[in-house]
Parts: sequence; structure tokens; C-alpha cells
Amino acid sequence: MNAARLLHTASILENGKVLVIGGAGTDSTLNSAELYDPTTGSWTNTGNMSVARYYHTASTLGNRQVLVTGGFNDTTPFNSTELYDPTTGSWTTAGSMNVARYYHTASILGNGKVLVTGGYGTSRTLNSVEFYDPTTGSWTSTGNMSVARYYHTACILVNGQVLVTGGSNDDSNLNSSELYDPKTGNWITTGSMNVARYYHTASILENGKVLVTGGFGDNGILNSTELYNPTTGSWTNTGNMNVARAFHTASVLEDEKVLVTGGYNFNYNFNSAELYDLTTGSWTSTGNMSVSRYYHTASILGNGTVLIAGGNDGFQMIFPGQFLRYFTLNSTELY
Repeated sequence: MNAARLLHTASILENGKVLVIGGAGTDSTLNSAELYDPTTGSWTNTGNMSVARYYHTASTLGNRQVLVTGGFNDTTPFNSTELYDPTTGSWTTAGSMNVARYYHTASILGNGKVLVTGGYGTSRTLNSVEFYDPTTGSWTSTGNMSVARYYHTACILVNGQVLVTGGSNDDSNLNSSELYDPKTGNWITTGSMNVARYYHTASILENGKVLVTGGFGDNGILNSTELYNPTTGSWTNTGNMNVARAFHTASVLEDEKVLVTGGYNFNYNFNSAELYDLTTGSWTSTGNMSVSRYYHTASILGNGTVLIAGGNDGFQMIFPGQFLRYFTLNSTELY
């Protein structure tokens, strides 16, 4: 990449290019964005955001534009949002969220609206939820989650509901899960995970189940993984990863296996990668990345390869937010 960055976002555009946005750079928070072209393997700069930010979200809308929401810049959380237009390579300011937030999630609903959940605000963890309507450019509050949370995950189930899992709040780490129903705007409590965890990953599998991997637990970093069954609302343990890790990525491949890459484990970072096999419930090691990294992104390209971009290669993590910037990476690689 042209800029070293971590805690950025990466979005697949309709033309197959990957848009990387913002993040924390070596010396400062970034408002820059750049495009990866899989046909040439090259990166080119594109328009800058109006606000430098990390811990934001990026969502590709039905009109092909990319919506960036919230985020942080070392001192200030944002309620601002902006839109990237791939046809012009430029950004325009979108409506502001009702609440400034970072560490939140953003999910594109079946009706095209973007649901933003939780996160951290100016002084506390949030249970507030709001959605963006691309047709009006406005934000509307909807039903609050039963629990305030950040560092959580959100994924859209086959039935259109949004499953939110785990995270942390001002008092404790969470194993609770809940479902948002777009038809009613209400939240429904569902089965709790077997382990409280945050900074984990959640992946929708071919059979509709959700695979949750690793993260931070009450007693350290986890190698445990578990499956959520939407038909029963219950969680079951599945095979443990070979390595306990947090700040990693998880990508569902064309062969239905899940690729987990990199991550962090207090004492060191990983360049290791491993694959989850849904049919056996087991993990096997696969080729190592050329560089150890966490806080990176992983994007599945149209040809089935996975683009790993940026991240951090430091051997110490001071958190939240105070990472060692001078280990920030601009390197990328393909699996």
C-alpha cells in the first residue's frame, strides 16, 4: 500500500477492486484511501475522507457507494459519516449519526438500510442502535440492545435477522447474544456463548450456522471456537484452533473452509494461518504469511484468493487504542 496503516477498513467494490480506508498510520491518524486492482496487483491513491479516523466501519451500499461511519482519532469519537463514490473517486458528507461512536458494528439489511449497533461513545459503552436510509440520507434510532457492548460482532443470518455476539462493556466481558428483527425493530435475547469473549470473529457458514473464533476472554486470549445454530438458538463448542489469538481475521473460502490469519497473543504476534473444516469440526495449519500481523484486513477477491493488507507487527500492545504505531505495516500478500 502507499500508506502503512492498521485499524483500517477494506471493502470490495463492484468492479472487483478493494477500497482501503483510513486507519492509524505510523505517525498520525489517516484520512487517505487507496484502491487495490487485482488485475495488476497495484495500489493507487483515491480521494481523501474529510475526517481522519480509525475504529470506523465501511459498508458497500446497493447504489455502489461506500458508507463510512463514526470512528476515533486518538482523542475524539465521531458521529460523522461520509460516502465514497467509485465512479468519481470522491467523498461527500452524509448525515450524522445520532450518537458519536467507535468500536461499533455496521450491517447491511435486506431492505438496503445500514444497521449500526453499540460501540463506545464519549464516556461510556452504548446499547443504542440506529439505521441509515440510503434513499433519504438520514439516520433513525431503533430499538436498543438489552446490553451495552463494544468489541462485539454482528452478522446477518439467512432469515434476515442480525446476530450480535459477545463484546465488553464498562463492567464485564460478555457471553450474551441477541437478535435484531428488521421487521419489528426489536431485539430478542438468544442463547449465550459458552465463553465470554471480545475482539473475536464471527462468520456465516454455508449451512447457515455462525462460527465464532478466539478473542479475549476473562482469563486471557482464547483458542476456543463455537457454533451458533439459528434454528435452535443454541451454541455448541467445536474444535479448538491450534493457536490462541485475538485481533485476527476470518474468511469463508469457496470450498466452505474458514481461513483464520494472524492475530495477537500478549507475548508475540502471529504470521500463522489455519483452516476450519465444517465437515469435521477441526482445524489444520496452512501456509504462514510472510509477515506477522494483527489489526489487518482480509478481503476475498473475485478469483477466490484472499488479500491480506496492513496491520501491526509490534511485540507489545497497549490498549485500548495506544498501539505501537512505528510497527505499522504497508505490506500486503495473497493467500
